[in-house]
Order: sequence, then C-alpha cells, then structure tokens
Amino acid sequence: AVHASLASLERIGLLHGIVTQNVDGLHQAAGSSNCIDLHGRIDQVECLDCGARTERADLQERIRDLNLSWLQERGLLNAPPVEMRADGDSELTAEQVSGLRVPSCVGCGGMLKPRVTFFGGSVPKPTVEAASAAVAHADAVIVVGSTVQVFSAFRFVRQAAAAKIPIAIINIGDTRADALAQLRIGSDAADVVPKLVHALSNKGGARSS
Repeated sequence: AVHASLASLERIGLLHGIVTQNVDGLHQAAGSSNCIDLHGRIDQVECLDCGARTERADLQERIRDLNLSWLQERGLLNAPPVEMRADGDSELTAEQVSGLRVPSCVGCGGMLKPRVTFFGGSVPKPTVEAASAAVAHADAVIVVGSTVQVFSAFRFVRQAAAAKIPIAIINIGDTRADALAQLRIGSDAADVVPKLVHALSNKGGARSS
C-alpha cells in the first residue's frame, strides 16, 4: 500500500523523487519512475572489473546450466526457489558450495556480484550525488518507515536540515533523525501514507523527495 501510494503522489506531481534503502525494486514495480536505489538492486548483477550490469534472473539460468549434474546429485534440479533475505546476503558453508561452478562476466570474464552495497561497503559516488541533488531541489523531505540509522541514509536528512528544508518522519519507534524533524508521526506508514496521499491529492502540495 505504501509503495502504490507514493507512486500515486508522483503521478499527480506532488512527489518528485524517492531515495530508498531497500534493494527489492518494489517502488519501481508499484509505478515510481524517479527512484534512487541507494543500496542498489538485488535483481541485478554487476561485474567488478568492467562494471557491466545484467539481470539476476539471467545469471541464475547460467548457474543452473553450468551445474546440472551438481544440482542432480543434491536433488536440487527441480527444487522450488527458497526465500532470500531482503538484502540478498546468505551464509553458506564451503561444503555446501563445494564443486559449484560460478559464471564469469560474459563481456570480460570478470567476477560478478549482486548490484547491492553490503554492510561495510560504500555507496557509489554517482548514487550519492544523485540523492544529494534530489534533496537539494526538494521543498520538503519525508522519511517513511525508516529509522535512518545507517549513515548512508541519515546524511541526506542532515543535508535537508542544514538547508532548512522541512522534514517529516512517519515511523513506528524512534529514528536517528527525530531531533531534525519538524513533524514526527509515530505510526505505521502503511496506515498513515494512504491517508496522506488522499489528503494531498485533494489539496495539492509541495515538491518532496
């Protein structure tokens, strides 16, 4: 409901950008077109050498084709997909992946990884610059359903505060940015955002990020 509501705000011109920490692509799936994926996308793969990006689904097919006998030996050839963590990060033992063949980049033969910034990694500079520009051009910033605990996201709220851009927070529980906000709603975003969209759709509103 939240993703669809934010997409509705964009369609009527009241929301001009989303900076999301999620890597699931659900904002785009809901219809948002101006979305900056701060920590990347789990449905995409990138080469560490040449930077080429491909779809994760295509890589999964390549892995399957390279490891048919490996999958058959373990009874996994026709097994249903397992649920992944939201960040795509799973711990596997050396024994579990022993003998598994991992494809390389089709273009240069380099090593591939999910196009996400894992814990301890750095957000790419172009992504940081794009998010900073979105905040700089906003009339207001709304933090939706996030504690903005990690600095990669918090810095943009701090940027807005330094520029005296109004900040509103919709989140259950405390957030790192509470002291910077002019409005704090301690409720579930799924309950609040659709009502906010309804109200703004009827009245018009400010340009937000």
